Amino acid sequence: MSSTFRLTIAQLNPVMGDLEGNADKARAAWAAGKAAGADMVALPEMFLTGYQPQDLVRKPAFVADCARHLEALAKDCADGPALGIGAPWWNEGDDKPHNAWFVFEAGRTVARVLKHHLPNYKVFDEKRYFQSGDVSGPYRIKGVGIGTPICEDAWFEDVAETLAETGAEILVIPNGSPYFTGKQDVRFAHIVSRTVETGLPAVYLNLVGGQDDQVFDGASFVLNPHGKLTHQLPAFEEHIDHIDFELGEDGWVAVEGEKAHAPEGIEADYHATVLALRDYMGKAGFKKALLGMSGGVDSALVACIAADALGPENVRCVMLPSEYTSQGSLDDAATAARALGCPLDNVPISGPRAAVSEALGPFFAGTEPGIAEENIQSRLRGLLLMALSNKNGEMLLTTGNKSEVAVGYATIYGDMSGGYNPIKDMYKTRVFDVCRWRNANHRPWMQAPAGEMIPVSIIDKPPSAELRPDQKDEDSLPPYEVLDAILERLIDRELSVAEVVADGYDRETVKRVEWLIYISEYKRFQSAPGARLSQRAFWLDRRYPIVNRWRDPS
Repeated sequence: MSSTFRLTIAQLNPVMGDLEGNADKARAAWAAGKAAGADMVALPEMFLTGYQPQDLVRKPAFVADCARHLEALAKDCADGPALGIGAPWWNEGDDKPHNAWFVFEAGRTVARVLKHHLPNYKVFDEKRYFQSGDVSGPYRIKGVGIGTPICEDAWFEDVAETLAETGAEILVIPNGSPYFTGKQDVRFAHIVSRTVETGLPAVYLNLVGGQDDQVFDGASFVLNPHGKLTHQLPAFEEHIDHIDFELGEDGWVAVEGEKAHAPEGIEADYHATVLALRDYMGKAGFKKALLGMSGGVDSALVACIAADALGPENVRCVMLPSEYTSQGSLDDAATAARALGCPLDNVPISGPRAAVSEALGPFFAGTEPGIAEENIQSRLRGLLLMALSNKNGEMLLTTGNKSEVAVGYATIYGDMSGGYNPIKDMYKTRVFDVCRWRNANHRPWMQAPAGEMIPVSIIDKPPSAELRPDQKDEDSLPPYEVLDAILERLIDRELSVAEVVADGYDRETVKRVEWLIYISEYKRFQSAPGARLSQRAFWLDRRYPIVNRWRDPS
């Protein structure tokens, strides 16, 4: 047996359901590994299909099509290194497929590893989609024992320990691990534990790219026994790396390699929103976006994210003023669009609003103007923006932050209209922080210019929907610093009302916020998807009934 082993790892971005395109990416990665003298090339979990395929993977015709592509891959990649790739496999007699990882060498299948631990929490429903497999033993490539715990299998000690006890010498861990703030620290903690327990080096290989609301950040890494980091791949980018292992007296160890910058906090969140939007647009077939530019901080940040993701020339900002729109908002919207380099159109809604008011006049007669009249403005804006979207093939972006989405401070069929919301999982106070960060920082992956993209005048002014004279958000809501603190406790931490009050918040205010959260569920059910940044994002992380009379009695 040789005393060296070269593993090529391909941190790549698949497209859901594009079996041919994903297989071609696998072939290109294999060719790169072959050219580099690799003994094996590895791709992430479920790479052939994309992840998560949800109920698509339970369709027999889909899994059969996967099998045909796998057969072609094995044949095409016969003359060179072994190839490991994730794909579903349906065992005859089972009622569900397996989440599997195939290893091909010399045109034949040398291993078919089946995922044992199926995550069934937060965004994961793998017990619905997949059959659990028995723990697979190691396989040998060029005489080296390779153990492959698939994603969740590496978060428990039993699979890795079984592999070590049965002859594994290197752990290769393919993953489809979605991002949330601070996720990399969680991964490191688990994989360090596996290397300490087994005394084996571990290769953590993750998907990269956006899929619906989820973002896969890549950030793959290699640890030597006892947790020493030797390689760190870039986050949020495709990357192929060649990992060299050497056999010493104590077993195999990875030779030190490159360690890319690992973004954290706001930088990581911002990069996630940019990648999520770019992939959602591109994978859905859209090249251009538009949004309603209000002169407020939310739309300014969404415009900036879109410009960084798509290029400023591909983002159209539209101002839709009414008689309540201040000159300051008009000026701020123009300044932000000009700084970004995005075109800005002006479509006044006074005419359409007058027509609607005339049509509804007999039915509204004798009543006081209120929310119904205010929402007509928002819905007219949604109608006009959707018309522009339909006419020009541009995806309409919505701009509601998590605070607004949580308490329903948004108009359904109005400002909630659109195909994607980049800041859906970003509380209002976080929006301000992200704006300040983006103004002070620029990275090569940002397509908009450097400098102050969100005018300070937008960040500093009191938030307002401008649907009536002198309206401020705080007329209807607690100050955002208070609101967000309460929301974080009720939603992200699932604290009781009593626990929130014990933290120093007024009980009446907390109960009102709780009430707003529950009665707004129907709006969230119909809202556009958006980038998941937290562990309690609206949709798969937090699933509540729409009709629900329960309220916390504490």
